[in-house]
Amino acid sequence: METTSVVMPEAPQTPKEGKRKLPRPHLPKTKKGKKRLKWGIIAAAVLLGAYWMFFRSSGGGGPAVGQYTPDTVQRRDLTSAVSGTGTVTPIDSYYLKPLVTGEVLEAPFEVGDRVEKGQLLYRLDAREAEMTIAQAELSVRQAQKNYDDLAANLTVTAGGAGVVQQVLVQRGDLVSPGTPVAEVADTSSLTVTLPFHSAEAQGIRPGQSAQVTVGGTMEELPGTVESVSSAELVGAGGALVRNVKIRVRNPGALTAANSATASVGDASCAGSANFEEALRQTVVAQASGEVTDVHVTAGSGVSAGSALVSLGGTAAQSSLEDAAIALENARLSLQRAQDVLENYTITAPISGTVIEKNIKAGDNVNNIESGSLAVIYDLSYLKLEMNISELDLSKVQEGQEVDITADAIPGEVFQGKVDRVSINGTTTNGFTTYPATILLEDYGGLNPGMNVSADIVVERMKDVPSIPAAAVQRGDTVLVPLEGCLSPDGSSVVDPTKTEERTVTLGGGDGDYVEITSGLNEGDVVLVPAQAQGGMGGAGMMAAAPAA
Repeated sequence: METTSVVMPEAPQTPKEGKRKLPRPHLPKTKKGKKRLKWGIIAAAVLLGAYWMFFRSSGGGGPAVGQYTPDTVQRRDLTSAVSGTGTVTPIDSYYLKPLVTGEVLEAPFEVGDRVEKGQLLYRLDAREAEMTIAQAELSVRQAQKNYDDLAANLTVTAGGAGVVQQVLVQRGDLVSPGTPVAEVADTSSLTVTLPFHSAEAQGIRPGQSAQVTVGGTMEELPGTVESVSSAELVGAGGALVRNVKIRVRNPGALTAANSATASVGDASCAGSANFEEALRQTVVAQASGEVTDVHVTAGSGVSAGSALVSLGGTAAQSSLEDAAIALENARLSLQRAQDVLENYTITAPISGTVIEKNIKAGDNVNNIESGSLAVIYDLSYLKLEMNISELDLSKVQEGQEVDITADAIPGEVFQGKVDRVSINGTTTNGFTTYPATILLEDYGGLNPGMNVSADIVVERMKDVPSIPAAAVQRGDTVLVPLEGCLSPDGSSVVDPTKTEERTVTLGGGDGDYVEITSGLNEGDVVLVPAQAQGGMGGAGMMAAAPAA
């Protein structure tokens, strides 16, 4: 409770014993002097009266009339809250901007439309980007082929099935493209080309069985006609002949040095000829490198594609790595081109409502000069950022209810909830605040951008006995009237000396009123300083008193 002190005028000091008294001034006893003395006495009496009234009203005899107004203990609904202000915004918003340049072919939406995440908003002309992708794909194919060929060439393989006749290199040898590596021959079957009289040859067909006789041993082997030449030649004795090619399986001992004759049906050949191997090749290296491994020896049987020799070394490995790098670069270029192509199709990044559409079909956009194509708000919730004082931070928790009001919509209270309280505080002039995010799901007529007031509800107290908070002095003391203090109707204080102080126990409050848990009963009267209720305070009374 505010108190006002009054400074009394100092009383004249009595001269101490042994001190000489000052002589009293001599006043002449004239009529004029008597008149001055009379008015002086009247003035002194007025001043003493005013002083007495002033002293009494200032605490000399208790509270002054008019400094307090009576109030009663009543039941009220109180809400303890942490208050603040802010601006409501959408829970999420997105400004669409182009990443490429081109003509807008499609823009199938309008302002106010509800769009879903991933929905097509704009499609731009992407022909140039598609050509770039086609070129990148060709580059990847070429790089892949170069790598595969180089990797394959580091392993020298047989071109067909056969027997290794000889190996021409050894481990550690350096080779280059065209260097002979091995000789491979197919001796599993042999062919022999023999002349037949032209008239008899005309009756021979490919696939017919033949009887082949090996020269020297006279061994007879079954064979098959492979082909009959259409060209006539002049044989021994001037007779006309045609060549017939016959294949036989090698029993194991035949070589190209052996000769043979043959008959097909009733027709017999008009001469002899040597056997020919079905396959004989010299395998050469296709790349440069060092022979790191030899996989066959002379006499080894191989099939088509069998590894004969492996190449390696620094040069070969470096070439392979270069080819691998070129392939990866080609793949990255293709990926970049494909990523750019995606930018020609613009979809909704969030679900929400279109509030701006700045570009339409037929317009040209530029990724540098053009502003936002459109603006989308997610209005499923509204959001409010509110700063919480460090003194109130411990009172605020996620999930607490929030009462929200707006001057733009008087008389309505909107409900929100504390979604998040950040611990990243901001200190200004030695005072720290922490941002709290409040969400409003049912926001009625509130629009983004409106300024609002918010009360984060710490506690709601229903129907509790309470008094004005201004009536509480020194933390837990109230002034209650005694008999004779109040006017007959109880509306004013008539005798401020008839009061007493009473200690009470307080509960929660809302700033204007505070709960009484003990010390007072419902209907009890307390005195509230008039200054706290907007009336004239003690200082004002003191200032007015001397003027009276």
